[in-house]
Amino acid sequence: MKIKVCGMREPENIREVAALKPDYLGFIFYERSPRYAGNLDPDIWHELPASIRKVGVFVNDNPETVLTTVRRYGLDIVQLHGDESPEICRRIRETCLVVKAVGIAAQEDLQRAVENYDGVCDWFLFDTRTPLYGGSGKPFDWEILNAYPGITPFFLSGGIGPEDAERIARLNLPALYAIDLNSRFETAPGVKDAASLKTFIDNIKCKRI
Repeated sequence: MKIKVCGMREPENIREVAALKPDYLGFIFYERSPRYAGNLDPDIWHELPASIRKVGVFVNDNPETVLTTVRRYGLDIVQLHGDESPEICRRIRETCLVVKAVGIAAQEDLQRAVENYDGVCDWFLFDTRTPLYGGSGKPFDWEILNAYPGITPFFLSGGIGPEDAERIARLNLPALYAIDLNSRFETAPGVKDAASLKTFIDNIKCKRI
């Protein structure tokens, strides 16, 4: 079970969370997000251990803008969290790995994701469907994922909180690759509670042994 901590913004907090050795750290490059990371000094990225892969989150940017940011910050993975077409996924994937976020409210959302994007991204990220682009802090019905018809592995996102470790450990979903942690581990937007994250990560590892 891989762990991604998303919405990082503050340099000292980034260092604190990096010390927990998550598999991925996510940085949001959507200017309307309170967790916008586009003003960070790129040097903070160079301090991160090589074992932590850096994910840039984008919403409806053109591929040239995305790839310019990838180069500036040395990102390993692009997460497309808007209404990007399969063609845009393909174009960006020629340069780097791609996560395509999909809002989920019903089984039909899974089917549409597979029909449109299976094979043109490296992972899906299933989040709670909202009128906005994520960030609701609310989970969707994970039972829907039992009907997942695709072969692309996925990240589970959407309102995962400290109390969910045991439930996640019990999930039997062959394509579940990682979990995405964000707002419910925060003391303020973009500021993660490192102690709460450590407890959760330790619990996940312990329960899945």
